[in-house]
Amino acid sequence: MVACDYAAAIGNEELDLQELKTLAELKAPLVKVRGQWTQIDHKALLNALHFLEKNPTGELSARELLGTALGAEKKEDAHFIRSVEIEGWLQELLEKLSNQGQFELLPPPGHFQGTLRAYQERGFSWLSFLRKWGLGACLADDMGLGKTIQTLALLQRERELGEKRAVLLICPTSVVNNWRKEAERFTPDLAVLIHHGGDRMKTADFRKAANASALVISSYGLLQRDLEFLSKVPWAGIILDEAQNIKNPETKQSKAARTIKADYRIALTGTPVENHVGDLWALMDFLNPGFLGTQHFFRQNFYLPIQWYGDSEASTRLKSLTGPFILRRMKTDKTIISDLPDKIEMKEYCTLTKEQASLYKAVVDELQEKIEGAEGIDRRGLVLALLVKLKQVCNHPAHFLGDNSAIEHRSGKIKRLTELLCDIREAGEKTLLFTQFTQMGTMLQHYLQDLYGEEVLFLHGGVTKKRRDEMVESFQQEGNNGPAIFILSLKAGGTGLNLTGANHVVHFDRWWNPAVENQATDRAFRIGQHKNVEVHKFITTGTLEERIDEMIEKKTTVAGQVLGTGEQWLTELSNNDLRNLIMLSQDAIGE
Repeated sequence: MVACDYAAAIGNEELDLQELKTLAELKAPLVKVRGQWTQIDHKALLNALHFLEKNPTGELSARELLGTALGAEKKEDAHFIRSVEIEGWLQELLEKLSNQGQFELLPPPGHFQGTLRAYQERGFSWLSFLRKWGLGACLADDMGLGKTIQTLALLQRERELGEKRAVLLICPTSVVNNWRKEAERFTPDLAVLIHHGGDRMKTADFRKAANASALVISSYGLLQRDLEFLSKVPWAGIILDEAQNIKNPETKQSKAARTIKADYRIALTGTPVENHVGDLWALMDFLNPGFLGTQHFFRQNFYLPIQWYGDSEASTRLKSLTGPFILRRMKTDKTIISDLPDKIEMKEYCTLTKEQASLYKAVVDELQEKIEGAEGIDRRGLVLALLVKLKQVCNHPAHFLGDNSAIEHRSGKIKRLTELLCDIREAGEKTLLFTQFTQMGTMLQHYLQDLYGEEVLFLHGGVTKKRRDEMVESFQQEGNNGPAIFILSLKAGGTGLNLTGANHVVHFDRWWNPAVENQATDRAFRIGQHKNVEVHKFITTGTLEERIDEMIEKKTTVAGQVLGTGEQWLTELSNNDLRNLIMLSQDAIGE
């Protein structure tokens, strides 16, 4: 709380109590104030006089004062506080908030295992600055700029400064394992607890495990379901990834997020305003409760004027209020582009649905015994058949069953792909989508055409050269013209094509040979490409896909070996190694 004095002003002229009384006694609509003729609202003058007689001094929270100084019209009784004059430490903070370049740039934490690019260092330092003051921060960088790595750097720094309490991270189910993997890679010293799945800990057991961890990762669905005991843990901070999930303040998960108590709050999203400025109220009310007033106040003073009447003054005021707490960097920004490599590779970790997990186990049980009793070419054939079937299960149950059944809500990969394409389309960018299987490509084509109501191209071995050339020409049209998604079978579209219209490449299922994958990626990453290319490699957690990926990483980075074509090298594994490879882990299944 900060002590304050109140004063009344007419125009830019501040008046003392005696001057107000004199003006009130005149009862004239037009009066001379300090040599200037001024029109007076007599009712407003009397209200101001009565307020100052009762409240010459008062107390406001530092957050309220900052909000008013940044442009919020805070109401005291019937009066709006129009401006604030601040001195001392609060003035210093206000100056730094108003000009984001003034905060101290910090070096990466000592135990952080990675290199921060210049703009990531600024983002991490900005998060640390707002955390120091207990103010909520929204890191709103474009997809692919590394919001995760900047956040992990902050958590590592906090631990090194002596923070003992855990941080709660809430994210969509589809990216729980992405966070786990990134934490293992960049902050291996941080103890991570995954609160997820049917066998997750609850009540006292959970509190004990959470208090022994640095980072607890859970999902939006479980945030509302397990709120009762999640809210009893003394959290150092709470972080929302893909924070557009709370844009509707009336949903249970949005209310639950605002209920959790923590020293600091961070929101990560590439789309802070997804539909309209109303999204900002829910986001800011999570980050800095009460900062934008009540929902009704926000609607009357910002939402309606901006959304319905195009009020530029209200828009400027809202930007002034929220700007200090939202750091938005875009890939089109030349200062960011200079920091980025030409190709950004990301692994997208997906979970299996319960249906997929049961099919996966059935395939393993059916073929494992046959493989152990076979030899030579027969064994190699059985191993390849097993790998293909397990890949199909990881893609989608209907791909494995071949029964043309429904697509939605049955595959972790489809769910992640839908989320990813939503962000890419929002940015007005195009995507190449590779799969090894013609049947999967056809399924994806029909699903995405139904979803978006527009043409999705699919190039496979059965397409004529004439039609193939037409597809390429259509896709390569400038700007937002032409189809936005091009599905390609890896064999038909892996070489010889120039598809620089896309700057996103998705490998839906993996061809376990880096050279073959890189050839496919180079359809977009080649001369003529003017954007940075983002490569998304889908991996199903806890299955053979994750373990083979780890084997490839080890071989290519440690031994520098060139792997054989396709999956032939996997058929040489011993029975024991094969068993370890295909075994289903506990973390494979989503909610």
